Amino acid sequence: MTPFSLEGKRALVTGANTGIGQAIAIAMGTAGAEVLCAARRDCSETLSQIGKGKAITLDFADPMAARDLFEEEHVDILVNNAGIIRRADAVDFTEADWDDVMDVNMKAVFFTCQAFGKAVLKRNGTGQIVNIASLLSFQGGIRVPSYTASKHGVAGITKLLANEWAAKGINVNAIAPGYIATSNTEALRNDETRNRQILERIPAGRWGEAKDIGETAVFLASPAAKYIHGAVINVDGGWLAR
Repeated sequence: MTPFSLEGKRALVTGANTGIGQAIAIAMGTAGAEVLCAARRDCSETLSQIGKGKAITLDFADPMAARDLFEEEHVDILVNNAGIIRRADAVDFTEADWDDVMDVNMKAVFFTCQAFGKAVLKRNGTGQIVNIASLLSFQGGIRVPSYTASKHGVAGITKLLANEWAAKGINVNAIAPGYIATSNTEALRNDETRNRQILERIPAGRWGEAKDIGETAVFLASPAAKYIHGAVINVDGGWLAR
């Protein structure tokens, strides 16, 4: 077994029905893990590409949706990928759009991590958490105030939990994806001007692929990353180095 193998592990990936979450789930399965694909929508397409796995319905509009999950399911690896975004000028941004995004992107992430951590500590086991942060964990963005605040929060939660749990057998890290070619960015890629501007800023000269994030998640969940704690790894083609 290589240090990058996930054989014998069970991984829970939230938002696994499409895009980055789907790529992470498939990559985990390819590395040998049994994958619990969690989403509020159907995950059958993802499961069809995974050797061992099953679907779980989770809707993080209720931030406590996973509160009892880890008492029912043994999970070794938790990937918090589910998230939403709302766009409006700061002067027009509504309280509802603020609360909805913060509930899914930050509150749900913390309390899902908490529930997972409790279960791992109770069994005196080991575990890995991979949170999906963002370039907007470091930058401000435009017209996405709650998303930016939530992703700054994800980076902070990742570091806080690493400080508390690193010595107790739980690795907590995060990935900050750059511009990834998914359905969420299709409009940007189809806009000739914006597409050109984005590519000019990326040293690698291309949009990222969802599997770039999936393979990084496998690394962070594997024994090869056992001494990595509290890191937020930019997978952005060099965007933040520019």
